[in-house]
Amino acid sequence: MKDKLQRYIGPLFEVFFLSMFAALLLVVLVFVVVKLQSRAYIRSIDDVPKAHTAIVLGAAIMNDGTLTQIFKDRINTAAALYMSGKVETVLITGDDGSRFHNEVNPAREYLLSRGVPSEDIFLDHAGFDTYSSMYRAKEIFYVGSAIVCTQSFHLPRSVFIARNIGIDAYGVAADQHEYFFRNNLREALADVKAVFNLIFFRKPKYLGDPIPITGDSRASI
Repeated sequence: MKDKLQRYIGPLFEVFFLSMFAALLLVVLVFVVVKLQSRAYIRSIDDVPKAHTAIVLGAAIMNDGTLTQIFKDRINTAAALYMSGKVETVLITGDDGSRFHNEVNPAREYLLSRGVPSEDIFLDHAGFDTYSSMYRAKEIFYVGSAIVCTQSFHLPRSVFIARNIGIDAYGVAADQHEYFFRNNLREALADVKAVFNLIFFRKPKYLGDPIPITGDSRASI
């Protein structure tokens, strides 16, 4: 009986470790491809080409509704792009999935305090993840060219998704503070998810009526 179990367990362990190795290899390969394909499009504020829109990707907010530092840094970067004439509008994306959690409205107020006029601020209340934000930017807001504002660990995936969806996208790193190393580790797995979303052209949970980025921003509020 013991010998019989050993004959079965041995091959099972081999299959398990081979599967784990293949999965790890896939994660590393996708991570490298995303980095390489995005690298040329990540620039400084001074070097990035002009675009119509700065896309601010949502981030967590505090329990009292105020913005986390990571979110403020993204908005500060968008404000700097706007003030320097690199973009004409700002699209803030984020999770507004319930009355207890709203990322975009506090972000709009903060951006207003940075001097960006309300008529040039658009809100995407259904940007529940990076893929949904980019998909909706293209299909709902008709964004053709954009500069993505997020931290350097998040930029390669964001730019990769945007360009593969059809947006002429560049990225500027919002690295105004130090960030946790675990964010970089999480990105490796998120890259794989992004590739599968693109392959199957996943539609976001919510779409809705078009709100052209060249139109009236009040339609997005």
